[in-house]
Amino acid sequence: MSRRFTAGAVAAATTLAFLVTVPANPVTAAPTTVTEYTVVAEDGVAADAAIAAIQAAGGTVVSRTDGVGMYQVTSDRSDFASRVTAADALVGAAEKKPIGWAPKKKMDQVTQENLRAAAKATGTKPAKGKKPGSKVDPLDEKLWGLEMMRAFDARKKEPGKRGVTVGILDTGVDASNPDLAPNFSWSLSRNFAPDIEEIDGPCEAAGCLDPVGTDDGGHGTHVAGSVGAAANGFGLSGVAPNVTLVELKGGQDSGYFFLDPVVNALVHAADVGLDVVNMSFYVDPWAYNCLNNPADSPEEQAAQRATIRAMHRALDYAHYRGVTLVGALGNNNEDLAAPRVDTSSPNYGGTPRPRPIDNATCWDLPIEGPHVIGVSSVGPSSKKADYSNYGTEQISVAAPGGWFRDGYGTPSFRTDANMILSTYPKKVLQEEGSVDADGNIVPGFEESVFKECKASGECGYYTYLQGTSMAAPHASGVAALIVSKFGKRDFRRGGLTLDPDKVENHLYRTAAEHACPTPRLQQYRNEGRDETYDAYCAGGENFNGFYGYGIVDAYAAVTTPLQPWKRP
Repeated sequence: MSRRFTAGAVAAATTLAFLVTVPANPVTAAPTTVTEYTVVAEDGVAADAAIAAIQAAGGTVVSRTDGVGMYQVTSDRSDFASRVTAADALVGAAEKKPIGWAPKKKMDQVTQENLRAAAKATGTKPAKGKKPGSKVDPLDEKLWGLEMMRAFDARKKEPGKRGVTVGILDTGVDASNPDLAPNFSWSLSRNFAPDIEEIDGPCEAAGCLDPVGTDDGGHGTHVAGSVGAAANGFGLSGVAPNVTLVELKGGQDSGYFFLDPVVNALVHAADVGLDVVNMSFYVDPWAYNCLNNPADSPEEQAAQRATIRAMHRALDYAHYRGVTLVGALGNNNEDLAAPRVDTSSPNYGGTPRPRPIDNATCWDLPIEGPHVIGVSSVGPSSKKADYSNYGTEQISVAAPGGWFRDGYGTPSFRTDANMILSTYPKKVLQEEGSVDADGNIVPGFEESVFKECKASGECGYYTYLQGTSMAAPHASGVAALIVSKFGKRDFRRGGLTLDPDKVENHLYRTAAEHACPTPRLQQYRNEGRDETYDAYCAGGENFNGFYGYGIVDAYAAVTTPLQPWKRP
């Protein structure tokens, strides 16, 4: 997960002040504050009973997501959250706190390194690798990740089918890019995350709902290109260049991912029959949602329990309706089975504090939710990227995610070409200062930002990023190829379908096994990292904490017969 997008947030509260006038003796009433909440019902509670309990607690239901027992509620009671917690029919209420103006979400270390690297770029050397087949787009030569996973060779056997749909649950997708436009589904795409002025700035569209096919964050567009940019002789291509891309906007422009939009996006993906959903984020404001962390207040604990319950239900809902779920493992250079003290939460609506994390009662969501294929990140050398989370408990596979510091002792060390090149919105590049008002690349950024134009005048823009956010879409692309190759016709909804368990098992079975390094304790001193980045690789060659079942292999995935397979 890279840039600002390792998180999600909650919507802003609405404050209404009323002036009450008494004819004989005018007085001003105290302001009444109406706050928004997300309320989750207990298991097995009917909608009518849940709504009655919400109303008894002093709330008004504004909208509901029946598939997961989640309700959007307003209330003017200051004790509403505690009353919900006390109600037998309800899990808890997550308050959508008013915070006033806030800047975009603080960039993580991986993102900051991206920008510093681009600003200092003086030259880029291509990563080493064998020459693949079917490089038809001008920038394909820079896609070492597709070489590593044999994706160019795979497309000669199976380039993906239009009837296979991949949901990009992210900040949006810039469908104006000529590499994304041919594969973009306008009919299936939705925006579930209206702009919130307190964190996203002034709204640009009526109702604060950005139109489908736009991306003011950039992250989702980059992810989409790695999954399925068209192989059309223009720009660059993705892992599965013929599949259909579906925008599921669940992230704010500022980089936060709220519970409501994420859950609603997953439910929509299930209801319309998407085949794969890529999730390169975690749900804010808690890096880990815990059942009863003593560092948090009772109301905060209840809100986290509600988040856990809602996310688990949403992931189950999608999985059992045919959606293969792929998630980024995270950029905190952390063994997810032995989490460190969390000092970043809550990153919205409260003050971050040290929170000891009990692995048995805390979850990093969605990656630690049910049915999610967890993807770690490797650089061009196949070494685990220093930032990438790892661990035998949550990892499934590894994939190219980029690592700027890879290649120590070679000319490629600390060059942009070690990262992942993909599609990106011009507007965001202009905001970041690498493209000028006329759409031209600013001097000094020629090796990190690329512009391709058609004779018609349509232009596409591309840039390098790194992170497990970039690794996950490579795995999602392979999952889409598996459905394309082995899926059966879905007569209810059209297109193809394949049981997500079969997709997952085949992805694992065909991944290229990769043993732990020797010694198993991987250190990054040559790359400029201290002991906090030391990582121990547990497990054997067929499964370990750095690579899971191996590095995804697109060619093996489409040339190996599908057969039953169980975890060892």
